[in-house]
Amino acid sequence: MSTSCTIPGLNVPKSRFPEPESDLPTGDNREQRVVLGGGCFWCVEAVFLAVNGVSRVESGYAGGTAETANYEAVCGGQTGHAEVVDVHYDPQTVSFGEILKVFFSVAHDPTQLNRQGNDRGTQYRSAVFYENDEQKQVAEAYIRQLNSAGVYDNPLVTTLEPLEAFYPAEDYHQNFAARNPYQPYIMAVAAPKIEKLVDTFGDQLKPGYTDNNIA
Repeated sequence: MSTSCTIPGLNVPKSRFPEPESDLPTGDNREQRVVLGGGCFWCVEAVFLAVNGVSRVESGYAGGTAETANYEAVCGGQTGHAEVVDVHYDPQTVSFGEILKVFFSVAHDPTQLNRQGNDRGTQYRSAVFYENDEQKQVAEAYIRQLNSAGVYDNPLVTTLEPLEAFYPAEDYHQNFAARNPYQPYIMAVAAPKIEKLVDTFGDQLKPGYTDNNIA
């Protein structure tokens, strides 16, 4: 992971992102999950850990096999995996559509193909790994909505891939940003995302959360 990164997506204001016209039902009180790939999992994890209604976030790998689901192999870019986060949430507090809105507006830049900033390779691809057709349909609809609204100057390149398996990353990757707030990559890439989240999604943050939680 490079310690120098530009984040053009962070320059797009929240006001340009419409509310999802399609969403999953929120009446079910059972915990739900979605697996998302948006570049370095350290940074995407840090964003979703701050969102109210998110109960757990785990960094890991999806899109490849168990045999090569380890950091050293995945970093080579030849295993088919993406760095992902497994987001567990309470749908009565935060909906699937609201999770997607944060994902597309704060967590990463969905217009960069197989990269995020200076991190390059298919392991850094923008992806929604869906568990069922309902998740796939809502994600497809929101991507069409964002493209039709011209939110970004370029079309979204986010892939929709069935979740065959999620492989947890090594222990030292978990909650990395909070445990290493002054690591150069975290300061350069994760901290600006958290700052935008705090500034623009203040009503959806966990109680007492500020950008000081990681820096």
